[in-house]
Amino acid sequence: MDEVLDSAAGEPGATRAPPILPLTLESVSYAVRGKVLLEHIDLQLHAGARTLVMGPNGAGKSLLMRICHGLIRPSAGRVAWAGRQPNAQAMVFQRPVLLRRTALANVEFALKHAGIAARDRRRLALAALEQAGLAPIAQRQARVLSGGEQQKLALARAWALRPQVLFLDEPTASLDPAATAAVEDLITDIHASGTKIVMSSHDLGQARRLADEVLFLHRGRVTERTPASEFFAAPRSQAAQAFVQGRLYWE
Repeated sequence: MDEVLDSAAGEPGATRAPPILPLTLESVSYAVRGKVLLEHIDLQLHAGARTLVMGPNGAGKSLLMRICHGLIRPSAGRVAWAGRQPNAQAMVFQRPVLLRRTALANVEFALKHAGIAARDRRRLALAALEQAGLAPIAQRQARVLSGGEQQKLALARAWALRPQVLFLDEPTASLDPAATAAVEDLITDIHASGTKIVMSSHDLGQARRLADEVLFLHRGRVTERTPASEFFAAPRSQAAQAFVQGRLYWE
């Protein structure tokens, strides 16, 4: 099969598995053909706060998210979870990867892939679509849905499995304001259910609406990590100041 699901796991409604957080990165670097894209990242992510990863294009946001999720191995350093529960985290991408099936079948397939019993899949999939406001289109083909509906379906598919951590890589970058608002509402609901949100975004307004803390990257380095209110009121680094003010910064 040539398609890849946004990964996730953990049976909905069941008692949560032992926590996998905090996630610790120690001296993590990544280079391609001698070009350093991430350099000496030391970071620990804890449960609770919504972490927004911000920075200009090329700062390393998506790369850092993929390394945290385990899609890419760092060139150097160590990535370690506190617990080793298989598939207790998920990632949804800017362009969701959907199967050539109905919306309902997409969620059911993810549940099957995670080992959920056949007798439970339909009920759990329908519940996830209902929570995402997608129940009326459960039988529509996923790939003919609007961009906003596709992104909500990708989120519902991940949320159906109740991951402890959900990585979101620019999930509203190509959406109009109405679709963006709907996706943000769903992200808020997922966070309220107890899932840790780690999300990259270049949208300052979105970050102000969603972030509890901001992790700011510049040229492959974490230049600051602060509560969101402090970051937007008085960013510490010159690069972050320029970013918040909408100015170009070249150094």
